[in-house]
Amino acid sequence: MPITDWPEDERPREKLLQRGAQALTDAELLAIFLRTGVTGKSAVDLARDLLRDFGGLVGLFSAGQAAFCAAKGLGKAKYAQLRAVLEMSRRYLHEEIAGRDVLTSPEHTRQYLKARLRSLPHEVFACLFLDNRHRVIEYQELFRGTIDGASVHPREVVREAMRCNAAAVIFAHNHPSGVAEPSQSDLRITQRLKDALALVDVRVLDHFIIGEGMATSFAERGLL
Repeated sequence: MPITDWPEDERPREKLLQRGAQALTDAELLAIFLRTGVTGKSAVDLARDLLRDFGGLVGLFSAGQAAFCAAKGLGKAKYAQLRAVLEMSRRYLHEEIAGRDVLTSPEHTRQYLKARLRSLPHEVFACLFLDNRHRVIEYQELFRGTIDGASVHPREVVREAMRCNAAAVIFAHNHPSGVAEPSQSDLRITQRLKDALALVDVRVLDHFIIGEGMATSFAERGLL
């Protein structure tokens, strides 16, 4: 049965307008993005199939162009639309923290770092450089590695902090495995970076590890 034949309060678009986006399932939200289904399947049915095949929204959103476009009901136009939506989300979150004291909006900072790093297939180490009022100066992805880890060089972090005239920094890196628990190497490199930056009077405020669920904060764990 096509969605247009459903009761009005069960149609995803009307449901969103009446009850808000938070009331919709992942499949219903994706159906609004897809707009149409395929022969024999409504947009919601197609959305459910895609979420199953890709393992959820994260798998779908992180899929490469070839895999995404090969799925039934998708294609280059949908891929371009999705990339645009994701980039707008990242820029929105960046505007939420830009020019603000990040310590007064830790959840916005956490969400921004998750949006930047969560779906990457390789490990990335990034820095949020901050001024003396803890406002964001710049976000940089400094080191990239394989799924087994990234080599992080304190000298380069110090150099970029000085170039930005930063007074403080927040580190973040992702665990492509999805497990956001700090390893012993994570603890060691954090201490090395903290010691190196202390020599130029730059404070380390936090280090986030981004996995599949909640981003782990070193500061909240008492690990700094």
